[in-house]
Amino acid sequence: MENLSISVIISTYNAVEWLEKVLWGYQNQEFKHFEMVIADDGSGPETKDLIDRMAKEVFYPIIHVWQEDDGFQKSKILNKAVLACNADYIVMSDGDCIPRKDFLQVHEDNKELGYFISGGYFMLPMDISKAITKEDILSEVCFEKAWLKERGLTTSFKNNKLTRRSAKAKFLNSITTTNSTWNGHNSSGWKKDILKINGFDERMQYGGQDRELGERLMNMGIKGKQFRYSAICLHLDHKRGYKNQESIDKNLAIRAFNKKNKVIETDHGLKQHKVKVRHNE
Repeated sequence: MENLSISVIISTYNAVEWLEKVLWGYQNQEFKHFEMVIADDGSGPETKDLIDRMAKEVFYPIIHVWQEDDGFQKSKILNKAVLACNADYIVMSDGDCIPRKDFLQVHEDNKELGYFISGGYFMLPMDISKAITKEDILSEVCFEKAWLKERGLTTSFKNNKLTRRSAKAKFLNSITTTNSTWNGHNSSGWKKDILKINGFDERMQYGGQDRELGERLMNMGIKGKQFRYSAICLHLDHKRGYKNQESIDKNLAIRAFNKKNKVIETDHGLKQHKVKVRHNE
């Protein structure tokens, strides 16, 4: 792809209804110079069928990286997806996060050597998540507070994440007390930096494996920049059957060790993989 500037990694697992909405969100992007890499943690044939169909309908190239279903192995499939990326800069999000049309433009405009970007999301309840259609995404009405309130959205300070005024968003970014962490739903950084730290730690399953990646980037001297009110996606609701305390506790112990010892490169990362990918264009 000419002038390829960004590789977008989207993680998914057997969630075709949500994934389709997300792919339409990327069809609507103002920034066009990107490819899509779908990190598929063992989905069934319905996901492949959707990707094959969508590849014929969207303007951007799609790379489908798939692995056998072996429980929650998101760290492993994300590492394989990183290796499949062709651009120097990577935006990571999830297959349940619909990007606003300026989403990639914000990442592109603010990328900087020595930094990663920490973006935000706006959580939707299940009824609104299901109600959003392709037309709502392409017209952007699903990002309008009035449209969401008509469908039951309650008033909250968090609704400020939906602001379209750049000055207000910049101000809110500057005063937020939220740390600039690597968030699986919305972060970006340089591929070379992710490779230097050997990607995600594949010992880690559910619970903070994305934050851990960011912590090792910071151990290496990479700083985070906060854009939670500018880089916006709608987070569709879903169950979390893979969530368990044992996994969370194990991950917290790994993160504590790495923080104490200022670990940069994991011994359990992406260097072990050679990836075969199927291109859809």
